[in-house]
Amino acid sequence: MPADVVFTGGAVFTGSGQPLQGRAVVVTGGRITAIVAESEASAHIDEQTRVVDLAGALLSPGFQDAHIHPVGGGVELLQCNLTEAGDAEEAVATVAAYAAANPDEEWILGGGWSMDHFPGGAPVRGLLDAIVPDRPVLLVSRDHHSAWANTEAMRRAGIDAGTSDPDDGRIERENDGHPAGTFHEGAAELFFAVRPAIDPQLAYDGLLRAQDELIALGITGWQDALIGNAAGVPDALAAYLRAVEEGALEVHVVGAQWWERSGGLEQVAEMVRRRDEIKALGHESRFSLGTTKIMVDGVAENQTAAMLTPYRDAHGHDTHNHGLSFVDPELLADAVVALDAAGQQVHMHALGDRAVREALDAVAAARAANGPSDARHHLAHLQIVAEAETSRFAELDAVANLQMLWATHEDQIDELTLPFLQDGQEARQYPFGELAERGARLAAGSDWPVSTADPIAAIHIAVTRVAPGIDAGPLGGAGQRLDLATALAAYTSGSAYVNHRDHDTGHIREGYLANLVVLEPDPFTVPAEDIHRTTVASTWIEGETAYRRDALPSTVPVTA
Repeated sequence: MPADVVFTGGAVFTGSGQPLQGRAVVVTGGRITAIVAESEASAHIDEQTRVVDLAGALLSPGFQDAHIHPVGGGVELLQCNLTEAGDAEEAVATVAAYAAANPDEEWILGGGWSMDHFPGGAPVRGLLDAIVPDRPVLLVSRDHHSAWANTEAMRRAGIDAGTSDPDDGRIERENDGHPAGTFHEGAAELFFAVRPAIDPQLAYDGLLRAQDELIALGITGWQDALIGNAAGVPDALAAYLRAVEEGALEVHVVGAQWWERSGGLEQVAEMVRRRDEIKALGHESRFSLGTTKIMVDGVAENQTAAMLTPYRDAHGHDTHNHGLSFVDPELLADAVVALDAAGQQVHMHALGDRAVREALDAVAAARAANGPSDARHHLAHLQIVAEAETSRFAELDAVANLQMLWATHEDQIDELTLPFLQDGQEARQYPFGELAERGARLAAGSDWPVSTADPIAAIHIAVTRVAPGIDAGPLGGAGQRLDLATALAAYTSGSAYVNHRDHDTGHIREGYLANLVVLEPDPFTVPAEDIHRTTVASTWIEGETAYRRDALPSTVPVTA
């Protein structure tokens, strides 16, 4: 039977190991039907077959992002978007321009500002008051762990010098105690009662905008790390269900239901009910809800990541601050045991070394209570991991979900994190190499819009531990580097495993969906320091072109 598409003329990364050479990949009916020697490809070609000449490019399984926030990211692109601002002055100018262009918006909402652009990582209200004094402004940080507000926003929320810090957050203050303008973690929730809700149409438009952006980066599936109402992010569930019903969702998505840290075990039954309700709709191959997301701690930049040792102050002295555990460790263990018993995957944000230990302890409790399972629990971020913990991932069959892009020296880590940690903890930053050496199963995600969703940019740093243009040496030492095949596998077959989609995606194998990406130049053929120059030439979903960098006439045969 003649093929619909045949890829030839380039190496083939199958999802693990070194790429195959001299092979052609045959696609029929949206699936890979054969992998043959190039000399045998002609047997699968007739006048209707699309022949894609890779011309030396690499054919790979489509990327899958194991930790991402597409609806929130897409909405931010449609609101006051500060992600392109290079410094504080540009951020303020962007807000001023947006406010002028949108005079009828009651609130100026958006985000994407970088902590390293402001002294102490904390922008002040006066910067916003000077440009928008009469309308409330509320802008989340790029990492979504802080919010920047003007005085009018505080007034409407009833926030003043008498407002106490919540248990799970902190308010930056002026000398007289009045909030200075930056609200960390749970303190940002003080605005939620008065800020406008995200319009359902805006959330839907944000999802579709995000999908376009991500497909262009070669991403053909993902795990949405927050389905629910939290951190100012709109609940994405309605947008996904509408996209499925309207046939607009081109990728496959696993949704992670948000665990309310103020709640208890009663949430388990509700999550299982919601999961089964979505499954009964019959679209599970496109969208499922079998994961729970638990935020174990905060982030190191604002000193809310849960640490085994205390943070230091600006003078190098120990403080009493060990960060925040958002869920009591005993409750966390009980929750993971109950979720595991119910067949629900658990996806945990664990950034500090104490949070990683508490998360792994919870998985260990589930293994002890329930025995082995196929839930594929995973821990995301893993910025600071004690050496004693890295071998526990393989022992407990817990997946290390890596945000590779962050594993480099840059202003945010060099100015806002490392100076406030204990001696020796620079060597414990993002220990990817150690995790791989000790047998941990690896997956990868971007946490977009916290940082770029581009898998190639992330893989470059996983392999080199140095971002382009950075003069410093590899963060954590050269031993924490991953080889290219391992990093690429994490972003393809590794994330497919986490998403329970390794039976038909994440690999180039006969019978698997033809969810593919063409990478040019082949990253295996360039020096490691040039991996970031590789770009996506085309993305294919179920055998159809979903994105092409250079729009070519639709002819037969066609070249990529």
